[in-house]
Amino acid sequence: MARFILSLMELGVSAAVHLIFGFYVFSTAVAADISQAAAASGCLLLRRPPTPPPVGPGEGALVDVAAAGERDERRGAGPVVLDGSPPPIVLVHGIFGFGKGRLGGLSYFAGAEKKDDRVLVPDLGSLTSIHDRARELFYYLKGGQVDYGEDHSKACGHTRFGRIYDSGHYPVWDEHNPVHFVGHSAGAQVVRVLHQMLADKAFPGHDTSEDWILSLTSLSGALNGTTRTYYDGMLVEDGTSMRSICLLQLCRLGVVVYDWLDIPWLKNYYNFGFDHYEMSRRKVGFSGLIDLLLGHTGPFASGDWILPDLTIQGSLKVNSRLRTFPNTFYFSYATKKTRKLFGITVPSSVLGVHPMLFLRVLQMCMWRYPQNAPLPYKGYR
Repeated sequence: MARFILSLMELGVSAAVHLIFGFYVFSTAVAADISQAAAASGCLLLRRPPTPPPVGPGEGALVDVAAAGERDERRGAGPVVLDGSPPPIVLVHGIFGFGKGRLGGLSYFAGAEKKDDRVLVPDLGSLTSIHDRARELFYYLKGGQVDYGEDHSKACGHTRFGRIYDSGHYPVWDEHNPVHFVGHSAGAQVVRVLHQMLADKAFPGHDTSEDWILSLTSLSGALNGTTRTYYDGMLVEDGTSMRSICLLQLCRLGVVVYDWLDIPWLKNYYNFGFDHYEMSRRKVGFSGLIDLLLGHTGPFASGDWILPDLTIQGSLKVNSRLRTFPNTFYFSYATKKTRKLFGITVPSSVLGVHPMLFLRVLQMCMWRYPQNAPLPYKGYR
């Protein structure tokens, strides 16, 4: 009983840390946009700037700033490399990440995209599956309407087609105009899956090949999965389902309510990427919300989301279908922010980790794979 209460207390602390950190990031983006809108109005008080027009009745300058970035990304506006030389660098974010056009002027990659027009940062689903994100990444560059694939869509219970890019951010992309990809965390796996799809010619109407990718760089890539998924709530026994009470369950409920409310200006700032599941209140109503919350429908019911792909078991399944190719350069950079102190692994320094996340990092350092659980594969250490 005491251990159960301790676990609940730890869950409460973890949930509070994540919620506060998320609010901190979101409020920073909103504050920056308020400042930008105020400057554009020429007044210290926030007033509606003359352009662009509001996206809906009653929406002010704050909404305009957020929506403008979203509209530009949907149209494929922004830096498009037309001549194919030199090749662009595409930065692919990880779980809970975001691309250009989300969260106001914040940058997931520390402003790298602002230093050179040939650096592209696509906005992919932050919690969608590796498969779905790979499909989105292709159409972000090449242009057109995202096609998740007929078989996959039917199996997972979502619509086949997604957002439309009127013109891709790199429409000349082919084997003669390849690109450099840099993937952080789960983003590295997204690029690897995309690479295999290109080799398999998995995009209807496009004669793709593995030579469309010149180099693939992994930054702390989850290439073989991560044990953090188990700490957050994935079951070590199968790597596909969640514990009844865990941080991921709280996350699931929050995502369902967020997508069901479907508040346009809010989703312009941040979108988990499940629009193709059509979980909006306008689509499913209140009864649909109940089914989603109970886990009867939606991405968490079908398993078509990012966490199952990042468990050790899920990564084994993904990697079993992937190959490396001779004309592509591969690089991988691992990072470390921990050290040993009296035989215990702890964060290397308070300064090296955001203060809000220091306790969280310490929790992950202390986690061990349960001795009574079956190993994900023979010889796993």
